[in-house]
Amino acid sequence: MKSMNTEFRDLLKKVGSGSHTSKPLTREEAAIAGRMMLTQEASPAQIGAFLIAHRIKRPVPEELAGLLDAYADVGPILPAIQHPTPVAVLGCPYDGRSRTAPVTPITALMLAAANVPTLLHGGDRMPTKYGLPFLSIWHHWGLPLDQLNLEQVHALLQLTHFGFVYLPRHFPTAHALVGYREEIGKRPPIATIELFWCPYGGKAHVVSGFVHPPTEGLARETFALQNQTLFTTVKGMEGSCDLPFSRTAIIGMAEPDGRFERLLLHPQDYGFGNKDVPLGEEADYLVQLSAALAGKPDPLTEAAIWNGGFYLWRFGVCPTLEEGFAKAKDLLTSGVVAAKLAEIKAAIQS
Repeated sequence: MKSMNTEFRDLLKKVGSGSHTSKPLTREEAAIAGRMMLTQEASPAQIGAFLIAHRIKRPVPEELAGLLDAYADVGPILPAIQHPTPVAVLGCPYDGRSRTAPVTPITALMLAAANVPTLLHGGDRMPTKYGLPFLSIWHHWGLPLDQLNLEQVHALLQLTHFGFVYLPRHFPTAHALVGYREEIGKRPPIATIELFWCPYGGKAHVVSGFVHPPTEGLARETFALQNQTLFTTVKGMEGSCDLPFSRTAIIGMAEPDGRFERLLLHPQDYGFGNKDVPLGEEADYLVQLSAALAGKPDPLTEAAIWNGGFYLWRFGVCPTLEEGFAKAKDLLTSGVVAAKLAEIKAAIQS
């Protein structure tokens, strides 16, 4: 058995002392704890205890900012590319989707096709949900993004305006913590970190999906501590960046000048339906996804237009939401989005 780390033990005691005596870590202490977990300086027993204790206590923004500091110290950071606008970084839960059909990959291609560099990050099937991850969609489309090294990811982002940071290959120390999710049976606070993490060294516009309303406040305060002034929060489908049909889309939009606006979007106001597209069998969904990529009439195509139109507006491609939806439909039906996928595939092959 690996010997315990006494410094980490003191941090663990601080967060794991119970509801009456536990205290939040400072940002510096959380960064130390994060680095010790990522580098395995803490023992497995200590890491597991910390993750479950931290979940029970609930993290505060200073702790999340400190853990993000550790990710920045230990993890990968893509250098800035040459582009006049910030890179869109879409933060979705790594444990994927199990109930509703994702359209984030089409949104990413659509933004890239509209000259908005877009970066995603994720891993393999992951506990506790073991839902459909991005990687399965990339493979279905013939994109071996898990085989690229970081230099190739950077080159792909520069060349095609699309990139994907793959946790097991590009951040193996963080991937080593995945097994603890299964062992403790819950999503630990590092699952929240994945929604806020920005593995890009230049100007970025971070989009963070969430499920529970308190997460939006955590995101705002954590981003403030990180000096991340340009971001969007989305109460999305299963915590993703995908806007729903079945309820009002609750969106928070922060600007570098300090403005923050909450936007409530009702899909019916813009001619869309009120039913979310179910995931169903994954094989059937992947066929449906390819049809949506071609702009064929389908509920998933409508979801892609709903999401794509919003993000085209949010990232400044279109001046109004209505023009964003029209632009999204045109990019799909004209084959521009499918052509972007072909361009990315060709770039990887070359």
